Amino acid sequence: MAKILVTGGAGYIGSHTCVELLNSGHEVIVLDNLSNSSEESLKRVQKLTGKTLTFVEGDIRDGQVLGQVFQQHQIDAVIHFAGLKAVGESQKIPLTYFDHNIAGSIQLVKAMERASVFTLVFSSSATVYDEANVSPLSEEMPTGTPTNNYGYTKLIVEQLLQKLSIADERWSIALLRYFNPVGAHKSGCIGEDPQGIPNNLMPYVTQVAVGRREKLSIFGNDYDTVDGTGVRDYIHVVDLANAHLCALNNRLKAQGCRVWNIGTGNGSSVLQVKNTFEQVNGIAVAFEFVARREGDVATSFADNARAVAELGWQPQYALEDMLADSWNWQKQNPAGYKN
Repeated sequence: MAKILVTGGAGYIGSHTCVELLNSGHEVIVLDNLSNSSEESLKRVQKLTGKTLTFVEGDIRDGQVLGQVFQQHQIDAVIHFAGLKAVGESQKIPLTYFDHNIAGSIQLVKAMERASVFTLVFSSSATVYDEANVSPLSEEMPTGTPTNNYGYTKLIVEQLLQKLSIADERWSIALLRYFNPVGAHKSGCIGEDPQGIPNNLMPYVTQVAVGRREKLSIFGNDYDTVDGTGVRDYIHVVDLANAHLCALNNRLKAQGCRVWNIGTGNGSSVLQVKNTFEQVNGIAVAFEFVARREGDVATSFADNARAVAELGWQPQYALEDMLADSWNWQKQNPAGYKN
């Protein structure tokens, strides 16, 4: 089994991936600056798995910390989640996003190169696709210039890594383009705990349901979709975590840089998600329609055939599971990890 450095491992997707890595017998070292996460998630990961991991509090932009981590541990591969991810915030403070997401990733790969570690799984996003593409989105489709700075940083890092792997054939890199991660671990012990006002639909829905927020704002009800609300590809975070494990296994045996979409291949509208959440969990969610958000497209869902064929990965969870698990987490943890 391998020794894996997980940057941003205390976050939502990172913590769920740590569970799958530990359950598969891998050793895990987490590097996280806790700017948008909690060490409590890692304590719970260890409790869930009955295994220990190593936690280093530090920033990927700090070359000294990275150097120490690679010196002290015989790392085989890196899964890179660390970064800032709020779309709205990225528009207000672009330099901060460029620094964390782009400069931070450069520091990380420099440290990897110094330590002769050349296997990397990068957390990217479906926001890198050109908005003119029609769903389902496949990896062959052209990328665009994302309208928001968060998506832009993901695209730049993808391009940097692709160029790096062309220049130096020792690199083996997976670029995973996520669609919309939702849900939580079945136990309800770990889940999504955004700081401040949630940017994503699901934590907003669960926070309204638990009484932390008054009502859900649905951005736009005049799109050319089944009910006028935006359609997205929602994927269970545990399915997403398992995709990282499959990509890691693939890259430990391969060279070069490969892109995979990680989504279910199905779209659900915002209203369908809200209504299904109410049905599955027996709780009403107050909502209102508000103006469209700038940069939002009507429909976005994945063609996941490449990941299914090449990674031996298959999403296991239906929308109903995602919504039940999201509520189970929020119900048990009304204030997130601050309970």
